[in-house]
Amino acid sequence: MYKKLMRISRWMRTRWTRRDPVVTRPGLVLGIDPGTAVTGYGVVSMTGRTATLVECGVIRTNARDPLPARLQNIHEGVVELIERHRPDTVAVEDVFYARNVRTTIVLGHARGVILLAAQRAAVVIYEYPPAEIKKAITGTGAATKEQVQFMIARLLRLKHAPEPSDAADGVAAALCACLATSLPSLTPSRTKR
Repeated sequence: MYKKLMRISRWMRTRWTRRDPVVTRPGLVLGIDPGTAVTGYGVVSMTGRTATLVECGVIRTNARDPLPARLQNIHEGVVELIERHRPDTVAVEDVFYARNVRTTIVLGHARGVILLAAQRAAVVIYEYPPAEIKKAITGTGAATKEQVQFMIARLLRLKHAPEPSDAADGVAAALCACLATSLPSLTPSRTKR
């Protein structure tokens, strides 16, 4: 019994220190939900522990235009957003694997032009799978769109979730980058008494 208490007391003497003394938090994050028809975006400002929505919306392309023209419109829209807001970070939703392979490939093209625009602007890029974005916002990777939108409105202190839903997805990607980098990384370090 005494040995068990000693083990517990040794564990209790373990102190947790930050792995890196300065936690880097992005100041302004551009979140993007890629799509060839509708690309959603959201710009979120992070000040301390407070996130504020700066702007959100969508980049729409004409469904009758050929794919290269649609990709050019998406690229120009993202470049214009980066030039207007000068974000520190761009968070892009990663590709999900749809049943239709063509849909996945076309979505990959849209992500490619978005990543190109961010890389050319020399902005830090984070890519998050949809389940990781949902988990950062709601606490579970299996959350529904309605649950994510509800939490976005709560976290940003909005009366209702951003509309359309593609814009809300862009805001969710930006919030994921803000929340993921605001948590300090901890490593145990033993101290002698």
